[in-house]
Amino acid sequence: MSTTDWQTDRLDLAGYLARIGVPAREAGRSALDELHEAHVQAFTFDNIDVLLGQHPGVSLDAVQDKFVGRGRGGYCFEHSTVFAAALERLGYDVRRHLGRVGDPATGQQQGRTHMVVEVVLDGQRLLCDPGFGMSLLRPIPLADGAEDDYLPGWRYRIARHAEGWVLGRLRESGWEVAHTTDELPVKPVDVVMGHHYTSTHPASHFTFSLTVAKHLDGQHVTVTHETLTIRTPGETPEHRPLRDGELDEWLTALGVPLTDDERARLLALAAALPPRT
Repeated sequence: MSTTDWQTDRLDLAGYLARIGVPAREAGRSALDELHEAHVQAFTFDNIDVLLGQHPGVSLDAVQDKFVGRGRGGYCFEHSTVFAAALERLGYDVRRHLGRVGDPATGQQQGRTHMVVEVVLDGQRLLCDPGFGMSLLRPIPLADGAEDDYLPGWRYRIARHAEGWVLGRLRESGWEVAHTTDELPVKPVDVVMGHHYTSTHPASHFTFSLTVAKHLDGQHVTVTHETLTIRTPGETPEHRPLRDGELDEWLTALGVPLTDDERARLLALAAALPPRT
């Protein structure tokens, strides 16, 4: 798949780098780590536009207008689209992959509704995952048994799977499968189709619940329309119901740039959402 197919020449690279606060550097592992961490700390993972019924789509033009132009976040198809485009423009060897969220051992049927980015650098394959609910802070090698504990207390590992690769995260109760990524070629239309499902199908939780998540300094915060979860490396997570009015406070604390109308509509909609079972 050529860069022309993905229209990466249309990316405002200077604007993207200014938005995440890093300069253009020669392609290399330390520069890639810096880009990945800066990206996940700059943008929220959220489904706000899906809930508001105003999602602009996952073309590069739409995504960069949202991320680079407004500083808004989104979900995996958006994060990985803009991140992959920036990496290609910076000279990295990039491949896009789709995967299935959750553990295939449970027997639940999962669609290919997650998107990640692979970088091949100095002969090593690296998984970049900037658009997961609790994203990796930096890439992890795509090698069976590879582990990462960049922040002690937050451990990730990669394992081979029949379909490709499994990303696991160590939780309080043990290792948990985050997602399984396959090696099938990905075309822009595949991303459009995945996004269509996640943003419109009634079985997609993005259509009936709110999630806003972001890495802060030394913490990761996830806010839903019902709960607050704060994770700090090496500590027991704080997880509790949201208090009245607290969603509005967290939209500010997480730096979600909404118009007054968007914010008002989101708060009203969130208050009317049914509890998740």
